[in-house]
Amino acid sequence: MARPIWTGTLSFGLLNVPVSLMSGERKVDLQFRMLDSRDRKPIRFERVNADTGEEVPWKDIVKAFEYDKGSYVVLEEDDIRSAAPESHETVEVESFVDAAQIDPRYFEKPYLLVPGKKAEKGYVLLRETLRRTGKVGIAKVVVRTREYLCAVMPNQDALVLMILRYPQELVDPEDYKLPGGSLSDYRISSKETAMAEQLIESMAGDWDPSHYHDEFRERLHGILTKRIRSKGGTTTVEDEPTPHEDATTNVVDFMSLLQKSLDAKRRTPAKKTASKATKKAPVKKAAKKAPKKAVKKAAKKAAPRRRAG
Repeated sequence: MARPIWTGTLSFGLLNVPVSLMSGERKVDLQFRMLDSRDRKPIRFERVNADTGEEVPWKDIVKAFEYDKGSYVVLEEDDIRSAAPESHETVEVESFVDAAQIDPRYFEKPYLLVPGKKAEKGYVLLRETLRRTGKVGIAKVVVRTREYLCAVMPNQDALVLMILRYPQELVDPEDYKLPGGSLSDYRISSKETAMAEQLIESMAGDWDPSHYHDEFRERLHGILTKRIRSKGGTTTVEDEPTPHEDATTNVVDFMSLLQKSLDAKRRTPAKKTASKATKKAPVKKAAKKAPKKAVKKAAKKAAPRRRAG
């Protein structure tokens, strides 16, 4: 059985539902190793100094950002830790929005929220309320030291936590030359439109993901299986240890907490999207200030693509 990434709480209003954050995807790609074709020995990649060619041990490696060609600013471990969020085991819902309002391009990676012991009532309450209202919860979550924007949404019997991309990570369609305008601008007749609609209707059906397979992987796996059998090779798979059970949770008066949450919302005006709290703390001055042109260049450079673990 898979291990939880963390065990903590899902919070909305004053309600806290103990949950475990579990991976919602399974990696099925075939993993390959690079070998020397002459003797079939594995190839090892080494970390070497670009000038001396000498191997550099891990303890002597530091992280740096290239803000200009050949110019770097070094980040210490304390700098990285200071930027990390404090809350590591909470999904705190900040607002609820219509599911239809979220552009599909924002969805990146799924996780599953699994309720802890005696936490089923709060879990089902949120799941079914989201289903009936057509809303999703927008929250922040920390996955392996990095904070992400996420959406909490119902799916069958589960609450799915979907990692969302930030707006700056999406390419604006206007960056490309795309055909705008109406059908008449492209001399598309009503007859052609009707035929296209008829074709789509004739090919329409229900979405059933079980009908689709990674055929390339299956064929490649078949080739590998034949090679292994022909050379008498065998493979072994070790079972993962059983995850630690969640601690028993207390029974909660949901009606009281829901009423208090509603009363608090009536008294407190909604937060503005761009609040003063979101302003970044002043950064300590470096020993040597980077030139303005270099900083602008660095800003244009996209930050390295982040992935949820």
